[in-house]
Amino acid sequence: MTTPLVKDHIYRSPQALIGGVLLLVIVGWLGIDALFRGSGHTPWLALAALILIVPLVVAFTFRPAVFAGEDRLRVRNPFRVITLPWGEIASLRSGYSNEVIVKSGAKYQLWAIPVSLRSRKKAARRQARAETDARRGRTGSGAGGGLGGFGGFGGGLRGTDEPAGPVRAETDKVMDDLRTTLETRGEAESAQGEIVVRWAYEVMAPAVAGAVLLVILLAVG
Repeated sequence: MTTPLVKDHIYRSPQALIGGVLLLVIVGWLGIDALFRGSGHTPWLALAALILIVPLVVAFTFRPAVFAGEDRLRVRNPFRVITLPWGEIASLRSGYSNEVIVKSGAKYQLWAIPVSLRSRKKAARRQARAETDARRGRTGSGAGGGLGGFGGFGGGLRGTDEPAGPVRAETDKVMDDLRTTLETRGEAESAQGEIVVRWAYEVMAPAVAGAVLLVILLAVG
């Protein structure tokens, strides 16, 4: 009997995907317009710029992702793919960016899980309001007369909107999930191994080619 495969949890940034679509639309519109309507060296400059810019937009918006499996954490950043066995990870740190720190001391940034200081401040305000409401007794069953104390109305309904635990920003929740997986799988025999880093030449090569072509055209023109 074969063991069913457990799918990886995939984490990506919706804001980055939306931004990537918008950037590609703008770059494509301007570039194609210059290709077909430009004169002289303009179409060639537009072509070189497209070859340079499009891979970079894809690299920094669509490409970043984090794949959390039972035995491995695979981090796909703009120009690298890092495969990290859970047993080699020392900690997951959140500051102004989210990072994986391995036992050798190396650090790898999680581009797909960006830190939003605005979301953290918003979560902190919600947490402060929840604590204030709790101190004032709003999350209780409601004391006194009126609808607040009859059949669970009032205080009971308000209580269903209160968070069960501390309010956290979305990316901080993701990091908490990854830390939980690290704690449960870090010592597993199947989660040991070597760290593998692969450069994304499929992204770097066209971008470099576009940059070289653009420099040559600017030098000639």
